[in-house]
Amino acid sequence: MKVVVLSDVQKDYALGSVTVNALKGISFAIEQGEFIAIAGPSGSGKSTILNMIGCIDSPSAGRVSIDGREVDSLSDKELTRYRREKIGFIFQSFNLIPVLNVYENIEFPLLLKKNVPKKQRQETIGRFIERVGLADRVRNKPHELSGGQRQRVAIARALVTGPRIILADEPTANLDTETGLNIISLMEEINDKEHTTFIFSTHDQYIMEHAHRVITLRDGHIVA
Repeated sequence: MKVVVLSDVQKDYALGSVTVNALKGISFAIEQGEFIAIAGPSGSGKSTILNMIGCIDSPSAGRVSIDGREVDSLSDKELTRYRREKIGFIFQSFNLIPVLNVYENIEFPLLLKKNVPKKQRQETIGRFIERVGLADRVRNKPHELSGGQRQRVAIARALVTGPRIILADEPTANLDTETGLNIISLMEEINDKEHTTFIFSTHDQYIMEHAHRVITLRDGHIVA
């Protein structure tokens, strides 16, 4: 089943008196459970595509469909709910809340859903804390963790709501090589067991080697 479809997507940004053509007629589809890398030099349009799929931005022309629904047809309220329930985000800067500990950071997206009972929250959070190997760190705050541990918290937080799609923007960029490899292996394991679709924006050759498919961009076009 296709979970993401981009059809002739264009995106233009006004930069002063200049119009920047970030995407120039991009078309591709992604199946449920794929492990996809979107690669290309800085400024090629990688992050713009992730923003389109994540319903953070909308195309200037063309269509973006997620789970069979065209994004432009959704109201702001529907888009917010869609992002919260269908899509998980992993950032290179981790984006953890400094005053919250590991457990609380992972719990935060479930609290936003408001209708998840406490016992269910506890069981779900516990399962993902075990999955990412942080059972001994649940009361630690982000500044007490290594870069790899913080990224593991970010992965658990992204997964805890059961999203169909994980968008990972350069998730290994701020990690040393060994830690980066461990993080990728963890994501591959989750992809295999949970059948979650992973879409990476990346320069990391190791991610590209392990991806099911690589979409290469240059100057707003798909070149491979």
